[in-house]
Amino acid sequence: MDSPLPRVATLTLNPTIDAASEAEAVFPTHKIRTTGERYDPGGGGINVARVLARLGEPATALYLAGGATGALLDELLAGTGLIPRPIPIHDHTRMSLTVFERSTGQEYRFVPEGPLIAASEWQAALAACATLSAEWLVASGSLPRGVPDDFIARLAGMAASQGKKLVVDTSGPALAAALAAGGMFLVKPSRGEFETLSGKAFASAAEIGAAAQALVHAGKAQFVAVTCGHEGAVLAHAGGVIVHPGIAVPVRSATGAGDSFVAGMVHGFLSGADAAGALRWAMAAGTAAVLNPGTDLAHPEDIARMYEQLA
Repeated sequence: MDSPLPRVATLTLNPTIDAASEAEAVFPTHKIRTTGERYDPGGGGINVARVLARLGEPATALYLAGGATGALLDELLAGTGLIPRPIPIHDHTRMSLTVFERSTGQEYRFVPEGPLIAASEWQAALAACATLSAEWLVASGSLPRGVPDDFIARLAGMAASQGKKLVVDTSGPALAAALAAGGMFLVKPSRGEFETLSGKAFASAAEIGAAAQALVHAGKAQFVAVTCGHEGAVLAHAGGVIVHPGIAVPVRSATGAGDSFVAGMVHGFLSGADAAGALRWAMAAGTAAVLNPGTDLAHPEDIARMYEQLA
């Protein structure tokens, strides 16, 4: 029997091969010996798809990939439970490095800017999105060089014309252009990204909620979720604002916590949860992600445990 078509597709314009390791101490000039090296396929949309697959929701992962590192990314995606759909580019896929310093418990993250994308390549990505049968499309991560700031806005117009639910997690001019276009299902900025977008610092969760709900009322998105790190998250929708505090857990790595949050929220809505329930799933997945080192992201058993604690 053929497998059912995925209900979710993700788009990653600037994917990465995420390398992670540990060192006793990080210091300049001398060689730093590391241990526990691991390599994971990464970038916003790919991370979302990986967590969704762990939650039993296989997703189609569209991503730009090129060069020898692009081939390695394809290899790393095999066996992840998602359905890879690479879009070839002429430049090389980037590689990032995260080093956990055991002596201090601090994490160092080195993230390259990524490849230079030709117009024909980002246009191919937009065209590929138009052929998807999935009801949900998650566009997550930064825009690489060469991709216009209004790319997500164009994607929003295409998604609206096809009746797709578009989830957006990006920042800066790309986020501003997307919100100007409007019509998205869910937008998830971090608090810092939301303050930059709003041009002001918020003094409370109530202020964040009011600003987020103004976007909802203006038709920019049906849901606006603002993540606030260990302090929790704020979700605005037409019916009101929900503030969910965080819970204290030992933090091994912050890498991919926001992507796990998005995956948890999409999973919640796909499971039939209301806004409060979807936010609880999102908080559980985002919290579960920080329990694991490097780029391992959230695991289903940790998500389930966090979900119960967040009741």
